[in-house]
Amino acid sequence: MAAPFPADARRSLRVYNFFFPLVFVALLPGFLQRMFRRGGYREKFAQRFGRYTAEERARFTSGRWLWLHSISVGETLLALKLARQMRALDPTIKIALSVTTSTGFAVAREAACDWLEVIYNPLDLPAFVRAALDVVRPVRLIFIEGVWPNLVAEAKRRGLTVTFVPRLSPRSEGRFRRARALTGPIFRLLDVLAVQEPDDVARWESLGVDPARIQVTGNTKFDYAAGGGERTTEFRAVLRQWSVADDAPVLLAGSTFPGEELILARLYRDLRSRFPNLFLILVPRHVERTPEVLADLRPLDLRVVLRSDEAKGRADVLVVNTTGELRDWYHLATVVFIGKSLTAHGGQNPVEPVLAGKPVVYGPHMENFAAIVTRWREEEAAVQIRDEAELKDQLADLLANAARRETLAQRARGIVAAHFGATERTAAAILA
Repeated sequence: MAAPFPADARRSLRVYNFFFPLVFVALLPGFLQRMFRRGGYREKFAQRFGRYTAEERARFTSGRWLWLHSISVGETLLALKLARQMRALDPTIKIALSVTTSTGFAVAREAACDWLEVIYNPLDLPAFVRAALDVVRPVRLIFIEGVWPNLVAEAKRRGLTVTFVPRLSPRSEGRFRRARALTGPIFRLLDVLAVQEPDDVARWESLGVDPARIQVTGNTKFDYAAGGGERTTEFRAVLRQWSVADDAPVLLAGSTFPGEELILARLYRDLRSRFPNLFLILVPRHVERTPEVLADLRPLDLRVVLRSDEAKGRADVLVVNTTGELRDWYHLATVVFIGKSLTAHGGQNPVEPVLAGKPVVYGPHMENFAAIVTRWREEEAAVQIRDEAELKDQLADLLANAARRETLAQRARGIVAAHFGATERTAAAILA
């Protein structure tokens, strides 16, 4: 029998289900374009509509399943870390890890095993959601960084425990606050929110969540970032392939967005007059942008090579056109620039390079990591720049000053240490 369902949540769902198809159709051309660029979209395509093969259905007929809902590569890496920790706490469970993008699916599939089944998220429409739940039959549902209203609602109707591991950026908070009459009832359906910071409790309470359901577990991304370095020998060989000496300074730009690659390449060209052995590594956030990046850099007359190239020779710039490697590349850097912070808003994860022992530089737009970068700025543990000119000056100073690099990395790592153990605490909150 379906669990009693609040009237305000029913109203929110009616509004959502009226507008969602309209918004989806409007955004569909862009979605299709990204799918074609990324490739791999045909595999298990029917799962997006709640349709599964007989073999897939058979896997879910035995065992106690949890459904871990992710989106793309970043969330999927965190979900995998959380899945392993939950399995360590309870070896009897099996986990269905669902993703939205083909790149996320490729990363998750590498970890698939007898207790971890990787599937695609169904479109958040009632019929597709019900069909997927009928097949997976989970005992719990866990969302990583994003909530899908129909999936939440159907899970609650079936009496499932629903947990949310959120990342509440100022931009998202503003949107939720403006639409609180609609979003609040959906958030109130959640049984547990495992938030990152003590300040997040009041923020989520103001959005309509019962504070009794909120637990401060820390940022699981910081736990994930503590690893890496296992492929240093392999990646060092890649650099030698392009005649990069082991002691050559390396400027690495991680998870870059449009425009940032060109800025870093221009600065690199200028900095070489002072640091002739300097090498530049660019890791775009979306690998499908590789042709665009190469076109942007072509007028600079630099020798640009791809991670996927097997040739040998001399190079100035390496573009990493593969996924799931950034955390390990950080270990080879001298200085790291954090992408999506200069020409775009929000910022990317700045903690991974810090825990690799590297100093970080980022632009004025780190809204998605405001709590940690504010602490770093206050304690002079990282470098925030305002524009391209300031970026050039700071990079030059850091490349020339090993003591400053070490001081920044140590201070930043000390601040991050407060979050160590977040994955264990989050897993425990989910399974409680």
